[in-house]
Amino acid sequence: MKNTLTGFVEEACVSDFQFEIQRRTFHTFGYAHDPSAATSVGVVGDAEKADETGGLTVFESKTKKGKKKRSRVKPGDPGDVDGYLGPWAGYVDEERVSKPGEEDRAYLEEYIAKKQKREPKLEPRDVEELTELHIEDSVDYQGRSFLHPPMDIGVNLRAGHAPHKCFIPKRCVHTWTGHSKGVQTIRWFPGSAHMILSASLDCKVKLWEVYHGRRCVRTYSGHSRAVRDVCFNRDGSDFLSAGYDRMIKLWDTETGQCKARFNSHKVPYVVKFHPDENKQHLFLAGNSDKKILCWDTRSQHVVQEYDRHLGAVNTITFVDNGRRFVSTSDDKSVRVWEWDIPVDFKYIADPTMHSMPAASLSPNERYIACQSMDNKIQLIEPFNNFRMKRKKVFKGHMVSGYACGVDFSPDMSYLISGDADGRCFFWDFRTGKVMSKMKAHEGVCIGVLWHPHETSKVATCGWDGLIKLWD
Repeated sequence: MKNTLTGFVEEACVSDFQFEIQRRTFHTFGYAHDPSAATSVGVVGDAEKADETGGLTVFESKTKKGKKKRSRVKPGDPGDVDGYLGPWAGYVDEERVSKPGEEDRAYLEEYIAKKQKREPKLEPRDVEELTELHIEDSVDYQGRSFLHPPMDIGVNLRAGHAPHKCFIPKRCVHTWTGHSKGVQTIRWFPGSAHMILSASLDCKVKLWEVYHGRRCVRTYSGHSRAVRDVCFNRDGSDFLSAGYDRMIKLWDTETGQCKARFNSHKVPYVVKFHPDENKQHLFLAGNSDKKILCWDTRSQHVVQEYDRHLGAVNTITFVDNGRRFVSTSDDKSVRVWEWDIPVDFKYIADPTMHSMPAASLSPNERYIACQSMDNKIQLIEPFNNFRMKRKKVFKGHMVSGYACGVDFSPDMSYLISGDADGRCFFWDFRTGKVMSKMKAHEGVCIGVLWHPHETSKVATCGWDGLIKLWD
């Protein structure tokens, strides 16, 4: 019998609180008390669920009253110093050590095996160090090796000489080919810059002539993976090579002999010799495990560890005659350290800062140019309390995702940088304006160096495997 279009409706006296209880119970459990039932047993909705829960509402506890509580262990006699437990007494039948069951243990073993198979642990392989001399006249008529700078080129290559006025190069005058894969970094020979050292993704390091025949002088092979960074010592007699095989190797530049091997089981991203003449046996290595390690080439052991960064260390720059050094990291911060003190005394971080994977010290040592991942070049003043020059920023290039190098001209009039599109940019250092840009490489132009004794000679390297000299 219906008294409305949708069914039968009758009046019932229910308080607002009781109505809200039944409404919430119906939405939660699927049943509610029938107000028209003669007894309180009648329900509307899922009767089986009501029988299962005993007709409880959402406001009633599911636990039955009078349930036995967990009993505690007796605390013992307070007079017994060793045996008194006090308020720290545990519960009876309490499990202090929990172990996974058989099913959980089998699942965990299977998961760990899959993860190890997916991410194999890379151990450095023992690679035989080989070297090849590509020139026949390795010594001149006076018995001097190729490490001695030439004197018949019309350029003053003494360490203290720098040109008074520099100019932007216009054309490529030479291209060095020999690497089968991209070139990661290039370094001038210290002091004279009459030779250039290149580290490549083909696991090799090559030494090239800058003057005369511009030949490949020697090849150094000793890494099983790509070479990330190279660094000469103070006089250029030795150099370090750091590879993705987690090895750092010390080479004799003239003979090609591998003199020492260093392995911290982490990828070294940057290596730097100490600039002091009396500390040429010490060098720093910034690793992927957020640490900067100081190695001694004599004992081949770590003598100091700088562990304050929160990300992989990208660059290390010595300032103040080697008494301090500046490091940048993937944690988007810059830290300044005193030599041999493993606590940074200056921490530069800002919410607007990005990671800085490349840095270069100016010839007058007043500025450090840092390549920022937001397509900018930032300046840090080492002698002005290590402050960043916020107003002087160099923009216009695209380097996001690439550690493109930066460098200064010897007279401090220009700043140069590589680009992800293979271009080389030239900025006026005083005004910050882009003075010139040229297409240098087909791939990424990852490294740029201005010759310290020439007015307009610039060397560039890229991931197309070429090294170019511009003038």
